[in-house]
Amino acid sequence: MNKISARQIYFFLACVAPVGKLILLPAQLANFSKNDLLFPLLAHILLQAAAVFCVLLLSKKGQTLYDLMENAFGKIAAKILAGVFALFLLFAALLPILEQKLFVQNVFYDTLPTVVSFSPYFLFAAFLCAKPLGGFGRTWDILAPLAIVGLAGILLLSAPSADFGALAPAGAAGGAGFLQGARSGFAWFYDAALLIPMLGHIEYREGMAWKGALFYLLGGAFVLLFFATFYGIFQETAVNQLFAFSATSKYYEGVTTLGRIDYVFIYALALVMAFYCALPVQGSIECTLQACGRKKYLPTVLGILLSAVLFALSLILDYKFADVLQAISGTVFWLFPVFCLAVPALMLLFLIKGGRRETA
Repeated sequence: MNKISARQIYFFLACVAPVGKLILLPAQLANFSKNDLLFPLLAHILLQAAAVFCVLLLSKKGQTLYDLMENAFGKIAAKILAGVFALFLLFAALLPILEQKLFVQNVFYDTLPTVVSFSPYFLFAAFLCAKPLGGFGRTWDILAPLAIVGLAGILLLSAPSADFGALAPAGAAGGAGFLQGARSGFAWFYDAALLIPMLGHIEYREGMAWKGALFYLLGGAFVLLFFATFYGIFQETAVNQLFAFSATSKYYEGVTTLGRIDYVFIYALALVMAFYCALPVQGSIECTLQACGRKKYLPTVLGILLSAVLFALSLILDYKFADVLQAISGTVFWLFPVFCLAVPALMLLFLIKGGRRETA
């Protein structure tokens, strides 16, 4: 069955989604908001929790994104809107994949060429994205404990080295620092948008919308704690620490005698990230299938095609990551609040008010 249970959705929101914020985002927020980096982070978490609430409330209808749009606007508009959303998700997939590639190259395989160290990921992504959405739900049952162990382990090793007093005085970066940090962080917060292609596949349960939002906030609390620990360790030099969760734990006192035992937790989180990075691609494929029909072999073809496109872009942009980051988090950052916040809210508002009524 191509269904995702409520439990699996909660696992994703509380355990898997937070892991996608732990590589470059801490340094990004520290660059603009300094010791106030927790404030824009909290704003993003609260906004995403509200968007998650909207999407999960929409799932109560048991209809896909295409079905909802068709009932509201007609077939042609539904195809166009589903196609546009598919393109956005493919665009949203670029930064996390480049981020993951940079992380793998610098932390795990710093002596190998990039094309050798990260190319196998695209074969993995092509295989994963050709599978039904229900497969992701089953992986979250496995990935959630890994994420908990990985994040808890990193925090336990890192927290004793942190000076949390470095976060004071609050408000030192001012309103400009908050706004710049918030703007630069949008590209990492698209979790509600990842749920939209899953509409029609989610097994809705009573109270699922507010419970999902609470689980997202629970995961966000761990992210806040990690960011506080990160800044408490590096303080003014935090902006230079590009691979946050692999950097904080190496200052654990036991490293000198036990070695880098933190790599156990780093590998656990890296595995979770590998699946998380594939989700926007899977969502793009699902939206395309809804618009074009589920023809035989089309999921496999799309999985291979989109993975090949992202692989080509990863090679072309190999030495231009700073420019890509500036463009996505600065120039076109507005795409993320539009698709990840405004779209869920407007869909819910329009469908509550009516629109064209669904047919049986």
